[in-house]
Amino acid sequence: HVQLVESGGGSVQAGGSLSVSCIYSGFPYSQHCVGWFRQAPGKEREAVAAVDSDGSTNYTDSVKGRFTISQDNEKKTLYLQMNSLKPEDTAMYYCAGASRACGSRYVLSESAYKYWGQGTQVTVS
Repeated sequence: HVQLVESGGGSVQAGGSLSVSCIYSGFPYSQHCVGWFRQAPGKEREAVAAVDSDGSTNYTDSVKGRFTISQDNEKKTLYLQMNSLKPEDTAMYYCAGASRACGSRYVLSESAYKYWGQGTQVTVS
């Protein structure tokens, strides 16, 4: 079965950088999409960035130019490099996966993803 395990995160001052990683396994097909979502206290979970099965990357507007998502298919690892962090980036960050191509219309939609990691905390002060 599909497993997603996040690591990284932590605490940093505003303007600093952090990275989070997600090791995934168990996707039954070569086509899959993976992404990062986040949830701040008292708020709904929102998409941050995603990589679709064709390698295309997608970002929510609030992180464009600051965050970079990347994927190492050999290591089966998804990365999120976060620069110029702001206090509003504080949240639990979740890795998500789907066992198929998500498509540009849905790649940043929570409903496209079936599999979720346990989350890793990012705190910006």
